[in-house]
Amino acid sequence: MEPSSSAPENRSYWRWSKRDFFPEKSFENGKSYCAALADTCPRLRDRLLNRSSDSHELLVLPLASEHRMNRCLTWWDLSWLAFGSVVGSGIFVVTGQEARFHAGPAIVLSYAASGFSALLSALCYTEFAVDVPVAGGSFSFLRIELGDFLAFVAAGNILLEALVGAAGLGRSWSSYFASMVKSDPDFFRIRITGFKPGFDLLDPLAVAVLLITNGIAVSGTRKTSILTWLSSLITTLVIAFIIIIGFVHGKASNLSPFAPFGVDGVFNAAAVVYWSYSGFDMVATMAEETKKPSRDIPIGLVGSMSMITVIYCLMALSLVSMVKYTEIDADAAYSVAFVQIGMSWAKYLVSICALKGMTTSLLVGSMGQARYTTQIARSHMIPPFFALVHPKTGTPVNATLLTTLCSSVIALFSSLDVLSSVFSISTLFIFMLMAVALLVRRYYSRESTGKSELARVLICLFVIVGSSAVGAALWHSRILGWIGYTVAACVWFLGTLGMSLLPKQRAPKVWGVPLVPWLPSLSVATNLFLMGSLGTEAFWRFIICTAVMFLYYFFVAVHATYDVEHQNEGKTNDEGVQNATDQEVVVL
Repeated sequence: MEPSSSAPENRSYWRWSKRDFFPEKSFENGKSYCAALADTCPRLRDRLLNRSSDSHELLVLPLASEHRMNRCLTWWDLSWLAFGSVVGSGIFVVTGQEARFHAGPAIVLSYAASGFSALLSALCYTEFAVDVPVAGGSFSFLRIELGDFLAFVAAGNILLEALVGAAGLGRSWSSYFASMVKSDPDFFRIRITGFKPGFDLLDPLAVAVLLITNGIAVSGTRKTSILTWLSSLITTLVIAFIIIIGFVHGKASNLSPFAPFGVDGVFNAAAVVYWSYSGFDMVATMAEETKKPSRDIPIGLVGSMSMITVIYCLMALSLVSMVKYTEIDADAAYSVAFVQIGMSWAKYLVSICALKGMTTSLLVGSMGQARYTTQIARSHMIPPFFALVHPKTGTPVNATLLTTLCSSVIALFSSLDVLSSVFSISTLFIFMLMAVALLVRRYYSRESTGKSELARVLICLFVIVGSSAVGAALWHSRILGWIGYTVAACVWFLGTLGMSLLPKQRAPKVWGVPLVPWLPSLSVATNLFLMGSLGTEAFWRFIICTAVMFLYYFFVAVHATYDVEHQNEGKTNDEGVQNATDQEVVVL
């Protein structure tokens, strides 16, 4: 079906006027902007209290794109998109680095812990994506349940995650290809002696890879999906080869000592290898293009993540069985491992598989990043120019160009170790917010929840999040030891128990997370715990990036979203909702 249109007739997709970027009243001229700045405090208060709704995200915001995205994906497509996005985006990138320097053979446990946490987050994403199948993914879900301001914080981190993740994959692609050609991961990079370490190796090849893959992704959703699942079948065969050869040539002596860096090392590595599971949230952004979200998304998300967790643990075990952890190459672990066991020819097969895996991750990542950006632009948190969907391809071309150019600049300068820590903390933060949002969705309703009931919900949430954060901080600081961890765990248990005794205000429409509030509460705890296992430098980078986002919000986004929210005050949205319904926005 061709994407339907709400665009003015004869208006070109390619337009660059000021009104296409800043159509809001506050940005008409200098005088109106100064007046808006003077009104920042009441506007900020309005935004802090504002929450979106399912119908607004589903029926009204998509009109800003002028053309509809094609609804062309099934559970089969989503499963392989998840597999293609996740497998290769981390297992070939950070496994060697973390096994060598932080976890040793216990990297298997790191992957198991991260996989469990990722699966809990995938359950939360699935319920939201089935109920609200829109392109915005976690941004839309958080905007509905936690409000406009927190959604912006999430939006900023979503974009940071997208840009850093793509840049990291581009750098890793370059490393693997260089290892195949010259056995030197930095062979294609240009060293600039005057730059700070970590930013002194320019990588033009990574930039070229990003430009090519994003160009393919923007050509059409269905084409990219077919290419992804066909190529992922080949990846599956090579992964089976890696696992079998790893076990055949494995030595029990390589697994001893199993945890040379202790429990601390296992969880420090788990926080970083969480990157390996990133990408499944991109499937949630495909909900708007899914034929039957209520059936296809649970199968595509939960099923694929369960399978991927098992595969990752087996691949990690095969690596540390083949090679002593002290001899693992941190940049191209699997390729070099086969050279070390005397199978030099296999390094090319592994490197090709890794390159293919990272390429499909970039393809799916580009699709998801652009759809996140599209929904954020639909809300006017960033210029609505980036919300436009191309009438021929049915894809958000402008949003794709934005993420491509930004990630290319980052990939040109930043090294992998710098990127992985920033990426992990941003991802964990968003997943924690998603679990909180699900608890709010189940236990709070604007229409029926009284003030006393709301107070009890907030107290329980405060106890759950607070105890999880304190436990994570104690772990990171090593204060009080196991006594502190036990007390924090008991307080978390009591907070979750208290919430379980409260009446639920809403049931899922079609598919729901089981064992609420226990599983979402556990997701909050595990994500915060993994955040606490990251180094101080990662937190400082996260804080600085978030501070920059706040500046943008105070000077731009708060005024744009306020204007959009109130420009039609006193009018109903009946006409817009009817138009959107006529365009068949949702098919459950």
